[in-house]
Amino acid sequence: MTTLLVIKQMLLTIYGRYEVYITPLLKFLLALFTLLMINSKLGYMESLTKLTLVLIVALMCSFMPMNFIVLVGAVFSILHLYSFSMECAAVIGCGFLLLFLLYLRFSPKDTLVVVLLPICFLMKIPYVIPISMGLIGSPASAVSVACGVIVYYMLHYVTKNETVIAGMADEETAAKFKFIIDGLLKNKEMVVIIAAFATTVIVVWLLRRLSMDYAWTIAMIAGAVVNIMVLLVGDLIFDTNQSLLSVILGTIVSFMLVLVLQFFVFYVDYSRTENVQFEDDEYYYYVKAVPKVTVSRPDKKVKQINSKRR
Repeated sequence: MTTLLVIKQMLLTIYGRYEVYITPLLKFLLALFTLLMINSKLGYMESLTKLTLVLIVALMCSFMPMNFIVLVGAVFSILHLYSFSMECAAVIGCGFLLLFLLYLRFSPKDTLVVVLLPICFLMKIPYVIPISMGLIGSPASAVSVACGVIVYYMLHYVTKNETVIAGMADEETAAKFKFIIDGLLKNKEMVVIIAAFATTVIVVWLLRRLSMDYAWTIAMIAGAVVNIMVLLVGDLIFDTNQSLLSVILGTIVSFMLVLVLQFFVFYVDYSRTENVQFEDDEYYYYVKAVPKVTVSRPDKKVKQINSKRR
């Protein structure tokens, strides 16, 4: 464990020293991966799939605010859908506009959630996001999580029904609009997942704020259990065809990943907890102090030994 703490301290030191270079690099990699994922899943407009264009746009994102990555991803998605079907582009574009207004109103700082959640869905570990946001976010983060879920299911619905939409004649514009809108509004699986993720965020946030020992660990376990229970109850009520094995395995993997987040963000030593009481002219104060676990990087001393000359 000491070795891991030393590595953690080294990484934090390196990031603090070279933050001006590391942050743009991470933005570039996130934007690049996001655009490549959009091109691989949609890819209807060939001009947008050129690697040179993707690299240039990702490089632009590295010097812009995080919200710019969300905007670029939405523009790429709408352009791809416009090349496939004007009706799809119009419906999804209106959906993106409403989500931007809702997301910017409640939780404008949770940009990573909207970007990472669709990626985590493709990696079969979306449950890591609501647990993580319950630990480091706020109740308003449930809105960002819901927006990320809606973004994924909007794009997933179009790709899933690509053949049906393409088979409709150009004269059936009204039928296309009705088919797309009904499919999005009546998606019971999306509603159940939004309810599960929002509940998980709030439960984890409430528990990790308690002053009891191991509050973060208890909150993570409770969030994972609540997530599974809500998904299974939703499956029984709405018949969403959720795979029990997939939900449990995905939640376990997500829990392990959140443990890594806890190690870097909130790693304390409860055995050295102190309860302090003091007062001033107006109040009595009862403070519980839990020390963080930190170690300093060991200094390496090189001792030079010269052989005795004769």
